[in-house]
Parts: sequence; C-alpha cells; structure tokens
Amino acid sequence: MATPSDAPPVVVKPADLPVFCPNPAMPLWSSHPACFLDIGETGTARCPYCGTEYRVEGRARAGHH
Repeated sequence: MATPSDAPPVVVKPADLPVFCPNPAMPLWSSHPACFLDIGETGTARCPYCGTEYRVEGRARAGHH
C-alpha cells in the first residue's frame, strides 16, 4: 500500500495559498486535524500528520495570506 510520502507531491498554484492539509481532494478516511503549512520560503512543505508533500507551482505573491 502506498503512503502519502511515496506519492508524488501535491502541486498548488500561488492563487491556492495558503496550503492546508488534509486537502479537499483527500478521502474522508484519511482525515486528520487541519494544519496550515508554510510553503513560502522553500516552495515545498510536508504535512506533519500524514507526510503528504506540497509544492507551489510558480512563485508566491508577497502577502498572499
């Protein structure tokens, strides 16, 4: 069985910021407490609960949140 850390990263656009997990595309059974992820400095972040990696496509606008 594949785990989120084995899956390709979830790619988000700058307009989708701020990033949070679980995201709306995740099935209900995989839910965990919602957490917002700081993706601004490196362009990537990993959820501390499930290990899903998120990557921003393009550059985030200043003051996006």
